[in-house]
Amino acid sequence: MNRVAVFCGSSIGFNTVYGNDAKKLGEYFAKNNIGLVYGGGKIGMMGAIADTILKNNGEVIGVIPNLLRHEEVAHAKITKMIVTKKMSKRKVKISKLVDGYIALAGGFGTFDEIFEALTLGQLGIENKPIGILNTNDFFTHTLKQLDHMVSEGFLKQNNRDMIIVSDNIEELIQNMEKYKAPKMSKIVNTVASK
Repeated sequence: MNRVAVFCGSSIGFNTVYGNDAKKLGEYFAKNNIGLVYGGGKIGMMGAIADTILKNNGEVIGVIPNLLRHEEVAHAKITKMIVTKKMSKRKVKISKLVDGYIALAGGFGTFDEIFEALTLGQLGIENKPIGILNTNDFFTHTLKQLDHMVSEGFLKQNNRDMIIVSDNIEELIQNMEKYKAPKMSKIVNTVASK
């Protein structure tokens, strides 16, 4: 993977373990020449990973909608900043730039972005690996909800299995690099191609 989108919070959280893992992921990216594509912020988890990569001479591309561009939020020192007109355009641009996705701890925006990536994978529109760094069991309840959706017949197991989960950065990236997208049904393929 040459570039990976990282979805994460504009807050840093109450426990320092979250920010520490964002920095460790940034160090891993820089050491392994993986470019970061992210929301373009300089605060919270976003700032922690971007600053770490920059400090280690790595590539950082921000994609930020114009409404969030104001000085307190946008990171001024990254490799490249792309400004979009709308939030929806931001997601499309990020998708075009990356080879995979990783979610770190975050709020509504993080979940919105990672679930959109999962939906694109489910429909066969994309075949990119989607990882979750499960720091401090942050996503464990969400993953249990997905298991419940499978057991209740609202999510297929092969779609649930698209999510690559680990609390270890190296293991997560290695598993993402080995990812094979599930085979899509004829119905899904027909819908995706329209």
